[in-house]
Amino acid sequence: MNQFVHPEVSTASVHRTMARWATIAACLAVVVIMLGAWTRLVHAGLGCPDWPGCYGFLTVPQSESSIAIANARFPETPVDVEKGWPEMIHRYAAGTLGLVVFGLAAYAFRHRRVGVPVKLPLFIAGFIVLQGAFGMWTVTLKLWPQVVALHLLGGFTTLSLLTLLSLRLWRRAKAAPRPPAAPGLARFRPWLYGGLLLVVLQIALGAWTAANYAAVACTDLPTCQGQWWPEGMDFRHGFDVAQHVGPNYLGGQLTADGRVAIHVTHRLGAMIVLAYFTVLLALMWRRREASGLDDSIQLVAVVLAAQIALGLANVILHIPLSIAVAHNAMGAGLLLSVIHLVWRHHLLLRTQTASATHTTTIKREVTA
Repeated sequence: MNQFVHPEVSTASVHRTMARWATIAACLAVVVIMLGAWTRLVHAGLGCPDWPGCYGFLTVPQSESSIAIANARFPETPVDVEKGWPEMIHRYAAGTLGLVVFGLAAYAFRHRRVGVPVKLPLFIAGFIVLQGAFGMWTVTLKLWPQVVALHLLGGFTTLSLLTLLSLRLWRRAKAAPRPPAAPGLARFRPWLYGGLLLVVLQIALGAWTAANYAAVACTDLPTCQGQWWPEGMDFRHGFDVAQHVGPNYLGGQLTADGRVAIHVTHRLGAMIVLAYFTVLLALMWRRREASGLDDSIQLVAVVLAAQIALGLANVILHIPLSIAVAHNAMGAGLLLSVIHLVWRHHLLLRTQTASATHTTTIKREVTA
């Protein structure tokens, strides 16, 4: 019976199915990022000293006999059930995400003849393998800050790629008409990419702050330790990416002055991002009727305001678990909202370019 289905219907169905699973994968990636933050904040990053199991078991050992075996295997790190479960829950969620991504890649390869994107799903699958390796090194290298920070950035990268895949698939599945051309919109393109770069750099600073346990280095606002520019900040030590492998980095190994330098830099980055997008979004809002980007602009503004508020609440309330996890999740939300704005802007520019090309062609035909 399927052989009589119209090719266009079949293609749309394939794109729709893949779009749903890509969206599910993106949502799951957000959950994994939040679970990673939760694991880190409850100091459970080494709740299981081995990988991918926990003391050689598939789950956290809880019975007396299992705990005795686990302690014999790893005498230097006695079993702490409360620390083991956050780590394993994070691993289960990450493993589930990996299976979904591999399924997406297999589905895309199987249906490559009907025009579904293949390269991006395969690339994401390969990246998931690399991300899994960083997850292993996070444990085996005892929370070495360089690896922890790269692992965090890898999670945000995975989420971004899955979001881009979802946007492409949903557009094809719905066969959405081209948006109207928006004259003069091209001048915002470099500024939007500049804003995206700033958000990525700020997320990287946040990852380095978390990896070095520098979030609590400043506990007052708007100053830090009662000073606008704390004396003795050690930027060389704080941003030393050559920390040697070996020590247990749970809780951090940096001096207080190094952590203050990281924290203050992260605050300055947040102020730069806020100022940059305040100006950019205001300029774009003035052209909202011509561009049709008003909803995307509003989304970035709301998410940015929420992220700044959560960052301030973290300091004022001394890093409560729920707000700290929400701050990580909203960081992902800010990245995705900016990506969505860039994507919409890109579609409008494509329409404008196509319209200009079409007009030029007609003029040539009339002249001929």
